Amino acid sequence: MAEIINILIPVGMAAVLVVLLLGLWNMFRDGPANRSQMLMRWRVGLQFLVIVLVMGGLYFFGTGT
Repeated sequence: MAEIINILIPVGMAAVLVVLLLGLWNMFRDGPANRSQMLMRWRVGLQFLVIVLVMGGLYFFGTGT
């Protein structure tokens, strides 16, 4: 299970980066404002998911002192 978390975290971070870049690209080329809003909402949701994965991984598989 720890291996799955270790794979999902970088994949989630890459997804956040892709959505962020798509949102910025849309903004700089004067694309529709609705698309920028949708992409930024997706970014926030993906960031939340990555934080949950990181915290869950630390809680369940982290080494305690």
